[in-house]
Amino acid sequence: MVTSDDVRAVALALPRAYERLVGGRWKLRVGQIVFCAFSRDETAMGFGYPRDARDGLVDGDPDTFFLPPARDLRYQWVCARLDRLDPDEMRELVTDAWRMCTPRMLHDLPEQPPPTAAAWAAMDAGDLATLADLLDPEVRFRDRRLEVLGRTALLEHLRHHPAPRPPDEVEVRDGRVRRWERG
Repeated sequence: MVTSDDVRAVALALPRAYERLVGGRWKLRVGQIVFCAFSRDETAMGFGYPRDARDGLVDGDPDTFFLPPARDLRYQWVCARLDRLDPDEMRELVTDAWRMCTPRMLHDLPEQPPPTAAAWAAMDAGDLATLADLLDPEVRFRDRRLEVLGRTALLEHLRHHPAPRPPDEVEVRDGRVRRWERG
């Protein structure tokens, strides 16, 4: 059984995600786009889902999934009863809904080790102090022809180029991001 707090724990760990109370309902967003929202009593959630696949999802498990009200059928949205979801299924649904409203370059971050996702979230937020704590002093960052060695050099590079692409490869040792590479 999944609760709204379980959903929040997953969703708010994703880069750029935040929560707001709108009209008495909690909504999870990226920018101005809602990717997940709770019913007022927090027993059900709506989430982004491809419009052309939602009928199959609902028909496959009508006890768990249901369509939103008729006025919202124009959106890419479906709803689920939280007490019927298992944690892995919920994680996948919430992450996929988040992917629908984020740049493709961020889509692989949820599968990266937690320190990597935290490092990219800090970089995305411009929080270089937190990022410094997550980076190994001998971190190596490579992006095409650019290669930066060491935490101090990488932080200095990020001050002038704040939006590099996430890595294809990551190495984490002792909870610190050690090496980022992109071919």
